[in-house]
Formats: sequence, structure tokens, C-alpha cells
Amino acid sequence: MRYILHSDLNNFYASCECLYNPSIRNKAVVVVGDAEKRHGIVLAKNYIAKKYNIKTGDTIYEARNKCEGELVCVKADFEKYLRISHMVKDIYKEYSDQMESFGIDEAWIDISHRAKNFDEAYAIADEIRLRVFDEIGLTVSVGVSFNKVFAKLASDLKKPNAVTVITDKNFKDIIWPLPVSDLLYVGHATAEKLLKFNINTIGDLAKCDTGLLKSILGKNGLMIQSFARGEDSSPVHSIYDKEDIKSIGNSVTLPHDLEKLDEILATFTTLAHSVSKRMSDHHFRCKGIAISVKDKDLNTAEHHTRLVRPTNSVSELTHAAYDLFCHNYPSFPPIRALGLRACDLVPDSDPVQYSLFTDMDKIIKLQKLDSVVNSIRDKFGPQSIYHADTRTCDISDATPDDEKHSIHPVGYRRDRS
Repeated sequence: MRYILHSDLNNFYASCECLYNPSIRNKAVVVVGDAEKRHGIVLAKNYIAKKYNIKTGDTIYEARNKCEGELVCVKADFEKYLRISHMVKDIYKEYSDQMESFGIDEAWIDISHRAKNFDEAYAIADEIRLRVFDEIGLTVSVGVSFNKVFAKLASDLKKPNAVTVITDKNFKDIIWPLPVSDLLYVGHATAEKLLKFNINTIGDLAKCDTGLLKSILGKNGLMIQSFARGEDSSPVHSIYDKEDIKSIGNSVTLPHDLEKLDEILATFTTLAHSVSKRMSDHHFRCKGIAISVKDKDLNTAEHHTRLVRPTNSVSELTHAAYDLFCHNYPSFPPIRALGLRACDLVPDSDPVQYSLFTDMDKIIKLQKLDSVVNSIRDKFGPQSIYHADTRTCDISDATPDDEKHSIHPVGYRRDRS
């Protein structure tokens, strides 16, 4: 029998702000983005704010209108949250080196080597809960179960500051009556499809005919059905595991809508600097790119293209992204946000096949230029040097900063293949 914990810090961003500023602890608090850069939405809220039905994604204006009393709006400080997250996860690591992060405020911990039964697992989970509060000052909800999916679900059942146990004996009584949308990886769209076939609860999903389920959702349907049946056997990965990186990207919401092509080019140039630097740091080239485009009406689309050869060159990434944009948008509405993602990564040590007519001198010069720019930024900061074209619009949010950006590896689903 495995004993897996899922630890979820309660209202993490808002709790961090209340921790640093005790004077706001008994007020409705929301953590918001930078309104001047058009990120002015609610990112997190404390329990007092939740009582006013304030939701993540509300604008600051909407949140203030919902709150009957004083609403405290605090600008997000991701460096602070990341620092506190590391402190909490250092506590988790004392109990197991099989500690797998699931976002900045969540983690799985495999304590099978320490617990012989669910009573002992509960005691360890409760000890972790108390330590996080005593040593850090934050509350945490901990789920205890025999697999990762049920442990995560358990941590959601009682909040804040609680431990919930779901065993191999009682999971049908506890989990199967819950809405199917409560299950990991059953999003809104998937839940809507299932509801059309009268699959309303997790128990309905578990007992559904597999042929019908596959016809509705394909192999993903069989995956979430195995979750519902308690058949998840995916491991909690070790802190020493090196995860496979599948893509590296960056995006930015602009402080004003872009209506000119030179602004589009400038934005892609800055994004390319960020993506190129992180590819170089991880010793990758990419064989394809994707761009994401959001217009003023919040319509979003993503477009992909293959490259002539693998590259991590700023110049080649910029022009590939710009050409892809121009091809898909011969005319375009005002653009609110742009993103650039490097896909189909290969080690930069792999040989590259150049054509007979390739200007190798130019490529070598561009590689040296990228290397010099990256070394200057490493030494003096991301704002120390920039491409002249990028001054046509304020897109400082896209400047590379490895302390703030994360690169997403293969997701949880890899264990189901």
C-alpha cells in the first residue's frame, strides 16, 4: 500500500501578503496584477473576500463593487511567493525525497517508507500541517490517500488548515458522490460533454461503459475513468529527477493595443531574446515555433510553423514569428497580447544540416552577438541591454528574468502513456 500526501497552501498569494502585513489580516484582501500594464484582475483572495463572492479573474472594479466594506488590493509580488514556496517545500523534503511540485503552492509527498498504515500517514500529515503554521505562518490543507489523484482530491475537501484521509476502503463512499468536475483533469469542457450523457458524478464516470466513454473523449476518457476507479499508479517523482523539457516560451500583455507592424516586430524581438536565452541556458535548439495572439476583444489563437533548421538564434526566432504573424494576419485588429514558444526541442550539441547557400559567416556573427548580449544581461540585469527596435513600445514584462519565469516540462499525463 502506498501513502501519498497532497499539500495545498490555503489562499497562498493572499496569505503571504497577510503574513507580511498583519494589519490587513482581518480585512477583505485581494492580490491583483498591475493595472497600469492591464493586468488589473484578481489573482487571489482571502476567505473574507470570498464571502463577498469575489472570484479569481474579476476586475478590480468588479471586486470593489462586490465588497460591502473596505477591500484591500495588493499588487502581486511573485518573488516573495516563490521564496516562501521554497521554504515550505524544504519542510516537505525533510519527510521524503519523493516530493513533486504541482504549482507554486501544491506538492505531492510520498511517505510510504515512513508510514505503515493510514493512521501513521495521518499523523505525519498533521505534523507537516502544524510545522508549516508554526515555522512559516501559513495554513495548509493536506490530503492523504493511496494515489496522487485521490490525495489531491482529499486536500480540496476540507479547507482551511485540515487533514483529510481517503483510503482504499472508503473512497467509493467519499469520492463517487462528488461532481465529476471535481476530478483531476476533468475541466469545464470535458464535464459538459459528460453531462450530456448523464455522467454527473465521479461514480457515474467510474461505472460508465468504456466503449461509450472512449467514443466521447477518446483515450483521455479511459484515463480519467481509471482515476475515478482509484487505479492511478503514477509515481511521485524524486527531487533528484531531471524532467524532460518539451517547450520554452514567453508572452506579454501590452500596456496599449498594438496596431502597427513595427510594434509587432518589436514585441517578437523582445520575446525572442527571452526564449533564446533560456534555450541557450538549457542547451537547446528548436525545430518549430508557435505564436499566440490575443486581440482587444480577448479572442485568442495559436499558430505553428516548422523551421528550416534547428535554431536558438534571436534573429531567426524573431523573423520566423513575425513572418508567421504576417501570414495569418494580412490585416489585423488591435492586438492586446502576444506570445512566442519554442517547440520540438533538440540538444544544441546535435549536428545541424545547412544548405550549400547558407551564409555561415552571418550565422556565426549572430551567435556571437546573442552570446555577448546574454552575458551582459547575466552580469548587469535584464534591462541593461536591449534591441533598438524594442523601444517603439513598452514591453518590459517580456524581458527575460530566470528567477521569475518557469519552463514547463512534460506534464502529469506523461505517466499515463
